[in-house]
Amino acid sequence: MIHTTAIECPHCGSKNLVKQGKTSNGTQKWQCSSCKKHFRLAYRYRAWQAGTKEKIIEMTLNNSGVRDIGRVLKISKDTVCSVLKKTVNTNPYFLTVSELCKFTQLEVEIRFSAKMDEFWSFVQSKSNQRWTWYAIERRSGVILA
Repeated sequence: MIHTTAIECPHCGSKNLVKQGKTSNGTQKWQCSSCKKHFRLAYRYRAWQAGTKEKIIEMTLNNSGVRDIGRVLKISKDTVCSVLKKTVNTNPYFLTVSELCKFTQLEVEIRFSAKMDEFWSFVQSKSNQRWTWYAIERRSGVILA
């Protein structure tokens, strides 16, 4: 009895796929010929599963701390910190100089609610402890600082 499974690219939905070798644990890797992105059908580490980054940002908006998110999603707190750090560059509230001049002519009141959290880690040795603080806007999930 032969079983077949229709495989689609999780990024673009194309069925034009090519095998791209195997991982060290024997899992088949695939590459989409349309969008050229790589993926696997099943991941062993939960942080690589689809939707994990969105869950991290959503839980941060719901006042969950870094350790709480890591515990609930069963991933490392360092992974949570890494995802939050990568979202810093996607802040739509930063304005250019020309936009700022146009913005000052408008009569607009901006209100938002922000949340702050902190975490600490060691850098190279336990004697070198470092703290990191972040502020996040609740509704949009934008990292403010």
